[in-house]
Amino acid sequence: MREFELFLKEEKKMSENTIEAYQRDIRGFCRFAEERGVENPEEASNTEVVAYLMRLKQEGKAKATVNRKLAAIRTWFQYLVEEGRVSRNPALEIKSPKIERKEIEYLSVEEVDTLMKMPDESPKGIRDRAILELLYATGIRASELIALEIDDVNVRMGFVTCSGENMKARIIPIGRPGRKAMETYLYGARQEILARHPEERSLFVNYIGKPITRQGLWKILKEYGEKAELSHSLTPQVLRNSFAVHMLQNGADLKSLQELLGHEDISATQIYLSVTKNRIKDVYDKTHPRA
Repeated sequence: MREFELFLKEEKKMSENTIEAYQRDIRGFCRFAEERGVENPEEASNTEVVAYLMRLKQEGKAKATVNRKLAAIRTWFQYLVEEGRVSRNPALEIKSPKIERKEIEYLSVEEVDTLMKMPDESPKGIRDRAILELLYATGIRASELIALEIDDVNVRMGFVTCSGENMKARIIPIGRPGRKAMETYLYGARQEILARHPEERSLFVNYIGKPITRQGLWKILKEYGEKAELSHSLTPQVLRNSFAVHMLQNGADLKSLQELLGHEDISATQIYLSVTKNRIKDVYDKTHPRA
C-alpha cells in the first residue's frame, strides 16, 4: 500500500484527498474479501468485486461513491498487474453504475452582481470580496483557492497560477473587478490582518494568521449567500458552475473552458453544454413564429 500510495502521487499526480480515499476504498474491499476467505489478491476474482459492489448498494451507498470505490479497486489491481504481483485485473471488465446527472446549480449574472456588493469595507469584508471575486473570475476549486500563496497571484498582469488537482500548473486570467478586489486586499486588508504574522505566505488568511480552512471558506460563502438571498445555497461549486455557464453563454469554446477549469477529460466540461442548450431552446420557443 505504501508503494501504491507513491505510485498515485508521483505517476498519477493525484491529490492527497483522492489518495486517502483510494486507500480507504481498497482496505474496505480487502476486509470484505477476507470475510469471504480470499486473503491474497491473486485469488480475487470478479465475483468478489461484484459481490462487494452489491454489498455497497445494499448499504445504501450513492452511485458516485460506488463508482469511486470501483475505480480505486480497478486502479490498484492494474498497478499490481504491472508490478507482476498478480496475473489479472478482476475489476477490469466490470462496468460502473450509471449516474443520473443532477441539474447544474448556478447563479444569474444579476445574482453575481448582488453577491459582490454584500461584503463591507472592513478588513474581513475586503478579504471576503477578494475571495468571492477570485472564485467567480477564475472558476478554481475550493482546494485550489485554499492552497494559493501570494506569489501565485500577479495583480499587475492580471492572472493567477494554479497547481490544480493533478499538479499541472495552469494560468488563469483575472478580470478588472477581480484584480481591483485582489489589489485592495493584498496591499491593505491582508497586511492589517497579518500584523502579527507578516511572514505568512498563504494568500487568504484568518484573524489568527493562519491559512483559511475548507470549513472556514464554506462558512464565508454561506454567510454572503444568505445575505444576498440567492436562488441556490452558495458553495465554491456553485461559483465554479456560474463561471463555466456564463463563459459558454458568452461564446467561449469548450476546449478553452476545459483548460481554464483544469479538467483532464473534456467530457467533464461537456456537462455545462446542457445549460446552454436549454437556454437556446427557450430563446427559440419565445422568438420563432412556428415554435
